Amino acid sequence: MVFKAVSEKIDFDAVKESTTLTGEALAKKQARDKELEAIIKGEDNRTLLVIGPCSSDNEDAVLDYAHRLAKLQEEVKDKVFMVMRVYTAKPRTNGDGYKGLVHQPDAEGKPNLINGIKAVRNLHYRVITETGITTADEMLYPENLPLVDDLVSYIAIGARSVEDQQHRFVASGIDVPTGMKNPTSGNLNVMFNAIYAAHNEQEFIYNGHEVKTDGNPLAHAILRGSSNEYGQNEVNYHYEELVKALDKYSEFGLENPFILVDTNHDNSGKNFMEQIRIVREVLLNREWDKRIADTVRGFMIESYLEDGRQDTPEVYGKSITDPCLGWEKTVNLIREIHTTLSK
Repeated sequence: MVFKAVSEKIDFDAVKESTTLTGEALAKKQARDKELEAIIKGEDNRTLLVIGPCSSDNEDAVLDYAHRLAKLQEEVKDKVFMVMRVYTAKPRTNGDGYKGLVHQPDAEGKPNLINGIKAVRNLHYRVITETGITTADEMLYPENLPLVDDLVSYIAIGARSVEDQQHRFVASGIDVPTGMKNPTSGNLNVMFNAIYAAHNEQEFIYNGHEVKTDGNPLAHAILRGSSNEYGQNEVNYHYEELVKALDKYSEFGLENPFILVDTNHDNSGKNFMEQIRIVREVLLNREWDKRIADTVRGFMIESYLEDGRQDTPEVYGKSITDPCLGWEKTVNLIREIHTTLSK
């Protein structure tokens, strides 16, 4: 066994101490979390947007974006509910590349996970306390969940993690909405088996304890497209694919059928401008079919201050991972969604 400890054992309570929500900030988060739960359960018919940068690599730019998003949320709050992507751990297919704030608090520096953990909590805390917007993150490392579980209001399970039993079982103990993406193969059964496992009670070893969960009825589907054996993108936001996913909910006997369409990744072929067209198509399909209108009630959108992406963090507010919609286009798209839903 060649695991070399490079730090003392992490004291979770000590890490959390200075970034624990209290008072008015906590009350506001709890109120927004109840609204979000009602949306997933179908008790609130607003459309959910999980929106923000592909990766949160720059604290100043992320907070700038959050302040802008909070103002826009007020403008559209009667029809649209937004949770901001504050994604701090990035999956790397072969292990190379930028792995997120948790690994590199300095995007151009060496890994420093102790400082990274502190930076992750600080960023979520500042977004919530300074803007009132609540946040989403990807659960790439299930064992890290206790480090952010008091701050994050929405958790995503990625396409490479959704087949993993630990991710599925840990999701069954989460008490906030947990979106589970279809795998990169596009196999819907894989995703729905994951949702089924998350909905039900599970027993397993977690962080040194034998634990039992109650099940998470807020776990739901995220359709993000797929890639075939030839590396070609295959989308799953068209009408026929949405109906197939709806039928899977019935086949698996799952409560709270809720589908969120990821407008980037393999659905867009990482062409960030395609996100606009994809949203428009799904909204049209909602008008055509009541089942879709009742169930496909959310979008995941990658958006930042500047259009596109860059290899190194030279331009302020421009993604260093997947390409994103810039702010001006983001505003126009959200207002368009609001106008369509208001008809």
